[in-house]
Amino acid sequence: MNSLIQLHRTLYALIIGVITVVCLLTGCASNEVAQYAAERPLLELDRFFNGKVIAHGIFQNRSGQVVRRFTVDMDGRWEGNQGVLDERFTYSDGKTERRIWRLTKTESGRYTGTADDVVGVANGQTSGNAFQWAYTLKLPVDGSIYEVQFDDWMYLVNDKVMLNRASMSKFGIRLGEVTLSFHKQDP
Repeated sequence: MNSLIQLHRTLYALIIGVITVVCLLTGCASNEVAQYAAERPLLELDRFFNGKVIAHGIFQNRSGQVVRRFTVDMDGRWEGNQGVLDERFTYSDGKTERRIWRLTKTESGRYTGTADDVVGVANGQTSGNAFQWAYTLKLPVDGSIYEVQFDDWMYLVNDKVMLNRASMSKFGIRLGEVTLSFHKQDP
């Protein structure tokens, strides 16, 4: 009987341990894009990123310290369900970067995208005023290239302003966050 009680205690401790590890790795809560379905204004990426958009952003490391500031000049063009988003980054230290996204709008508010510094295909979904975008980026750091995962969330505030917050991680460990404010320019 004692060995049976000990076995139950061991199994209980193991289950609690597994649940704790899963919660630590996933954050115990998941943000689903569908929860924004009723939010307005309705976000249509092919409409917002059609034409000129200017963004201002920061990168914060794991401790929350701002380690990089930047501006992004974007030019988006759409033909049917195919889009190109040309992004030109200028960092506070004077460095520049360019990323050209090739986007496809599919069914039910879903989007896919590729870029030269993105591994494989990025996948995203809109719902209401929100867009969730997941991809792996080849990130250059001190002469090396690291593949890091982005969990990217955009929220349309009005027809001219969208806010963006992206978590960056490697092996499930959060490395930092990127925060951007997009401003659609008049034609």
